[in-house]
Amino acid sequence: MKKEYPQLERFIDIVAKLRDPNGGCPWDLEQDHKSLTPYLIEEAYEYIHAIEKNNTDKMREELGDVLLQVILHAQIAKDDKNFDIEDVAKAIGDKMICRHPHVFKPEDDNQGLSPEEVRVRWEQLKKKEKETNYFFKEEDAFMPSLMAAQKIGQRSKRVNFDWDNVDQVFDKVTEEYHEVRDEFEKKERDLSRVREEIGDLLFSVTQLARHLDMEAEEVLRESNLKFIKRFNHLEDKAKKSNIDLMKCNVNELEELWQETKRELKQKS
Repeated sequence: MKKEYPQLERFIDIVAKLRDPNGGCPWDLEQDHKSLTPYLIEEAYEYIHAIEKNNTDKMREELGDVLLQVILHAQIAKDDKNFDIEDVAKAIGDKMICRHPHVFKPEDDNQGLSPEEVRVRWEQLKKKEKETNYFFKEEDAFMPSLMAAQKIGQRSKRVNFDWDNVDQVFDKVTEEYHEVRDEFEKKERDLSRVREEIGDLLFSVTQLARHLDMEAEEVLRESNLKFIKRFNHLEDKAKKSNIDLMKCNVNELEELWQETKRELKQKS
């Protein structure tokens, strides 16, 4: 019995209507793949936030926003006569079948694999699909940068190009920090060199997180959330005391910040 997805088909038609030159939405019509890139990234992260909050209603809503980006990109490609959503679905379907022979070709003695064996085979099959023989490819850098640095470190470890212990990583972080300072303090400062050294420092800090079995992306996100919560509390304090933050100097703001940290620490 053929499965039907009337709501999915309805949504595809809705996006097509938005992109219709005859009566469509002016904003949607002027978008292209590049202009929509920030929204695709933003919606993916909003979905991640809903997952971390374990809010299933929000997950459904945010996943819909991610789906909008997928369908919209496919519609733009269709308008440009490149590909459409059916081509996208076929390509990913074929890829999943190819990379899961233990599911779709069990007669080939692929049954009974452990999750780790499945992961290794996935990587082997993935490598065969690529034209390049390089261990790394440019696409490895085109994801959130902390995630990319973590992934690069993980893959480097497979060929033993990694530090032996966390103390060595601490030394590397310290070394990179001093290189940033050295470049910054030069009499004839070259900001492009400072920028490069800051990148090396961030990469090394990411590897430190990896060696401590932490996801650098999650660690920084937690720190971002901590800052936001503290600053929101600071704003509440300022409002209660009729303090205009825009008129405060650095010392006054620092005093409020330290009070905020103490108060939140007492509550935790």
